Amino acid sequence: MSKMIFVNLPVSDLEKSKAFYEAVGFVNEPRFTDDTAAAMQWSDTIVVMILSHPKWKSFTDKAMVDAKTHAQVALCVSMDSKDAVDRITETAGANGGTADPNPPQDYGFMYGRSFEDPDGHVWEPMWMDPAMAESGPPDMVEAGAGA
Repeated sequence: MSKMIFVNLPVSDLEKSKAFYEAVGFVNEPRFTDDTAAAMQWSDTIVVMILSHPKWKSFTDKAMVDAKTHAQVALCVSMDSKDAVDRITETAGANGGTADPNPPQDYGFMYGRSFEDPDGHVWEPMWMDPAMAESGPPDMVEAGAGA
C-alpha cells in the first residue's frame, strides 16, 4: 500500500463542509462517509476526513481549536499551474469559504494563495516551476542549500 495522509478536520456543519470540499475539487468517498464524518479524497494518497464536532471529540480530550480565531495548521497542496491556484482559491471564496485570508505570494518560480473553508481551516494552493522543484531556487542553490 502506498503511504497516505489522512487529514482530520472538525467541522460545524458536515453537509455544508462536504458541499464546499466537493466544489473545490475533492471527491466524496461514500464507503467512509456517514452522518458523523465524510472522507473527501484529494488524490490517491491524500484524504481529508471532515468530522462533526461530537465525532472529533471522540478522538481526543484536548480542546478543539476554533480555526476562525486560532491557527493550528496551514495545509499546502500543489497545483498544476498558476491558473489552477487562482481557480481553486476563487471557487473556495464563491462556495462558502474565504479567498486570500493571507497575502498571495509570487516569487516568479513559485506562486501561492490561500483560502479558508467554512470553519476557518486554512488551505494554501501553490504552484512551483518544475525546474525549480528539481534544483531549488537560484539563491538557495548558490548558497549550497539545494545541493
